[in-house]
This record gives sequence, C-alpha cells and structure tokens, in this order.
Amino acid sequence: MRTRPARLRRTGFTLLELVIAMGLLAIIVGMVFGIARTSLALGNTIVATQNEEMERQAFFELLSRRFSSLPGNTRLELKVEDSGAHYLSDLTLQNVPLAFTWGGQERIAKAVQLSTVRRRSGFLDIVLRYYENEILEGSESTFGQSALDKEPFAEIVLLTDVAYFEWRALDGRSLEWQYDWEIQGSLPLQLELVMAVGAKGEEIRQVFWLPPKLNPDTFIGQTLKQHMMQNSGQGAPPGNAPGGENGGPQINIPTGNLPGGTPPQ
Repeated sequence: MRTRPARLRRTGFTLLELVIAMGLLAIIVGMVFGIARTSLALGNTIVATQNEEMERQAFFELLSRRFSSLPGNTRLELKVEDSGAHYLSDLTLQNVPLAFTWGGQERIAKAVQLSTVRRRSGFLDIVLRYYENEILEGSESTFGQSALDKEPFAEIVLLTDVAYFEWRALDGRSLEWQYDWEIQGSLPLQLELVMAVGAKGEEIRQVFWLPPKLNPDTFIGQTLKQHMMQNSGQGAPPGNAPGGENGGPQINIPTGNLPGGTPPQ
C-alpha cells in the first residue's frame, strides 16, 4: 500500500500579525518620541523661567546698589503719565556721574533716566538712558541748551514684555506715599516698585531704601565756616592784647644801674 508523504506546514507570520506588530511598534516609537519631546519642552521652559528670574534679580540688584550709593547732592525726579492702559514713568537721577566706555570711547553721563516705553504689543520695555548733560529743569548747565543737547547718547533695554511698572515715593517728612517726586534738594526715604512680567506674570513688589546723606556742598560750606570761626577766635581782640594800646609788643625797661648813666627816677 502506497502512502503519500506528509506535506510540511510552512511556518511564519500571517499578514494580520505583521500589521499588528507594525502598529504596536509605531505606537511604542511614538510614545518614546512624545516623552522625549515633552521632556525637552519642559527642560526649555525651566531654563527660560530660570533665566527670567535671574534677569529680574539682576535688575533689582542693580537698582538697589544704585539707590544705596547715591551722593547727598543727588537730584531725583519722578514723573508719571497716565496713558490709559498703562502708567508711563520717568525716573531721573542727576549729579551721579558715571564713567564708562561706549562705542570705544570714554564717556561720562551726568544724568541717567529709567523710563517705561510702550510697544505695539501692548507690553512695556524698561529702558535705561544715559545723558551727557544735565537735563532737569533748574540746573545751571541747562540754560542755553538746544533740544539735541538733551538727547541721550546711549540706551539699554533692561526688561521686555512688562505688563505694568509703577513707582511710589515715600516722603520722609510726612510719611506719605506719592506717585511723583519733584522736590529739589530732598530725596524720598523709600522707593516702592510694583511690576509684573508677561500676560500671566505674578505681581512683584520691591522696596528700595535711600539712606539720608549730607550734601557735600553743605558739608564743605560748614567746614569752611567753622575753620574761619576757629581762626578768628584764636587772635586776641585789639586793645586787650598785652603791651601797647593796639596790641603791640610790650617793652620792659630794666630798673638797675644803666651803664654810663644814672638810674632812672
């Protein structure tokens, strides 16, 4: 009896199994790339947030050092303008000479101004301006100046995309907060800054102390006056000095026998 040889069954994957395997592989690869993309975006967000925080901290430290080192004869002026959506301010410091290099040349700024500039996006830029001449009204050097003399020779953008930026000054005499300051010969006791960065940025409040200092011009005048009074008090007044009527030197006449003559009567 003849028997037919058994046919060997072909082993392998069916088309359905291949499709399912390829689908699972695509899902796994997509998940890996999604996790990597999310991690990268999260890392970039953290770095950007840290950079913004460091930038704001450096900005506050700059203001703190500047306000704490103001000389006694500094003129400070704070002007605020209501533009509708924002309060635009100009904080000007004068008699605080700053020497630095700008454009390869040595320059000296006699006045600096921290201004808020509104952009088309609706946010504000905080700009630091340097002036070669005095710009505040009432200064001796401002007489006869043209409009070009009051233009800044350098501008630096310190902060961008600021939602609002508002100042208040504390009057040390009345202990009342003011939104502007134009008192010559006097500085506020404190400056308060309230600001927020971005559309959803949290409000930041910072207070800066302005330590009271003696005006160097007043100090020099008082020192010279005291020196002159001390010098005038050291000399005796005329008529009271020993000797003659006008305070001349006293002459002593000996009472003994004079050589070659008779003793005085």
